Amino acid sequence: MARRIAATVVLLIAVLLGVVAVPLGLITAAHDGSSFRDDAVDAATSLASVAEEQLGDHESVPALGNDISELRRGGDQVAVYDSAGRWRAGTPARPAVPAGAVSRTLGSLTPATEASGGRLVVLAPVLQDEGNSAVGAVVLSRSAAPLDHRITVLWVLIGAVSAAGLLAAAVTATALARWVSRPLSVLEAAAQRLGTGALDTRSPVDSGPSEVRRLAANFNTMAGQLEALVDGHQVMMADVSHQLRTPLAALRLRLDVLAQDCDQPVAVELAGAQEEIARLSRLVDGLLAVARAEKVVAEPVPVPVAAVIRDRIAAWRPAAEERGITLTAVSRGQARARLGAGHLEQILDNLLANALDAVPAGGNVTVSAAGTGTGTQIVVADDGPGMSPQQRRAAFRRFSTSGGTGLGLAIVHRLVTSNGGSVALSDTPGTGLTVTIQLPLTPRDRSSRRSDAVSS
Repeated sequence: MARRIAATVVLLIAVLLGVVAVPLGLITAAHDGSSFRDDAVDAATSLASVAEEQLGDHESVPALGNDISELRRGGDQVAVYDSAGRWRAGTPARPAVPAGAVSRTLGSLTPATEASGGRLVVLAPVLQDEGNSAVGAVVLSRSAAPLDHRITVLWVLIGAVSAAGLLAAAVTATALARWVSRPLSVLEAAAQRLGTGALDTRSPVDSGPSEVRRLAANFNTMAGQLEALVDGHQVMMADVSHQLRTPLAALRLRLDVLAQDCDQPVAVELAGAQEEIARLSRLVDGLLAVARAEKVVAEPVPVPVAAVIRDRIAAWRPAAEERGITLTAVSRGQARARLGAGHLEQILDNLLANALDAVPAGGNVTVSAAGTGTGTQIVVADDGPGMSPQQRRAAFRRFSTSGGTGLGLAIVHRLVTSNGGSVALSDTPGTGLTVTIQLPLTPRDRSSRRSDAVSS
């Protein structure tokens, strides 16, 4: 942002300088050139007036020699010709006269100028008093080097002033852009950290424009309220879960005691009650897992995806074989990712547990991984009953499934998204459910990560 602001301001100043400085230089250079030419023409015309007395009256005029000497000291070359084109007076170094130029001047009766070899050549007719005929011509050759030097100095000065203006504009624009963008960048980083779970993040409010300071203050207020709300929710969930464990354990012991000395019909009812208590215990454990997943943060580490998949498949294979289900691992390319330590294991454990619960005997569960340009794609596909579109839309919400605790996919979603990835559900070709996970190789820049949730 700072670079864009500074570049825009410098570009605007450069355009303004170009619009003003270049025309100014061109106008000044044209004016200097016109003045130089007018001065040369005036000098030649004045000398022609003096030469008229000598050429017209055939008298020696000392003033002509004086004027020629004065022009010579100024670096000019001068030659005076009569009406027949014969040289009559001038400097030792005669000016170079284009062929036929003297004749044209005698015929036109008006001064003419030509450029030749870096010099300005002026041809002025020597007119008689009546001004109707020419008795000769004056040729004055003046070096254009002083004019070129003045124009060069002019452009150098304009360029120096423009460069100094651009430099001052760049310094000012850079300072202004940093003054504005630096607190915004800090605020952006704070918002990113807050979004990843660091609820104690606050933004400095003592730098930048007043609008940015007010924005930072409002952000801090929002972050404080959000922290209080989330902390209260997490504390309540953890407290309730812990408080439920003790009475559930006591109730299970009482049912076990009753089941020892009861008849068959009562024993069946007590067994059903124990199953419900076991389900309620799993639900409490899942709530604790969600609370930990939402609260604890950790730094990402490089994870060998293929190795972790092989390890989890090996761990779950006995349970799958007991149920008559085939577990398969497929790895294509170099699968790499960065996420919290132990997160991928928890993700796979939850997905495999859900798949084994859903797939009937004789079914298949396949876990595949493939490297992508930005990370790794993990696909867990089964040929079980699958989910309806409505069930898939609600699958990542807590308690959304009809069987189990309904927390497995919620934990998976939380762990994946907290590491900068994404997870999606789709139908397996034929029948079943496919879970597709995208894990980044380089996650978003953040100071903390979600971590360590216990699978349900």
